[in-house]
Amino acid sequence: MRKPFVLLLLIAASLSAQQRVPEGIFHGYNGEFEHVSSQLLSLAEAIPADKYTWRPGPGVRSTSEVILHDAAANLFLLSLAGEKLPPEINPEFEKKITAKPEVIAWLKRSLDAVKAARARTNATAMRRSVKTFAGPATVADVYQRILIHNNEHMGQLVAYARMNGIAPPWSQ
Repeated sequence: MRKPFVLLLLIAASLSAQQRVPEGIFHGYNGEFEHVSSQLLSLAEAIPADKYTWRPGPGVRSTSEVILHDAAANLFLLSLAGEKLPPEINPEFEKKITAKPEVIAWLKRSLDAVKAARARTNATAMRRSVKTFAGPATVADVYQRILIHNNEHMGQLVAYARMNGIAPPWSQ
């Protein structure tokens, strides 16, 4: 019974050594955040401008709305941790902007804001309790939600891209 298990481990190790390991994964929060940020930005760049108003069905967010929702959520969640929320972020924000360069600029702005704010936050501040829409949490919990939310919508954008015949840049 032990030999098949060892053989399976050797095959898995060989396969993983042959594949390029994505930068950032298994490198803590900062590495994972850099990884998803890189994927979000490269996918946003790869999607043609004429697909930014595309939506998979009535009542579903368009490509630009998904990206702007993610950007607005990053900035809103940061505000729960004590950062200032830009005045442009409001319930209509994601519907007002559809131009690819402006959408990408907001995404970059939000990702940079998360990275900078987290870099300024020490271990003691990470344990600070804050009020959220889901109840009390720590600042660290807020950053965890940001990471999870970014990954969720990156997956959604992959589906949107594939429905439009666009392969994510990292999968080519």
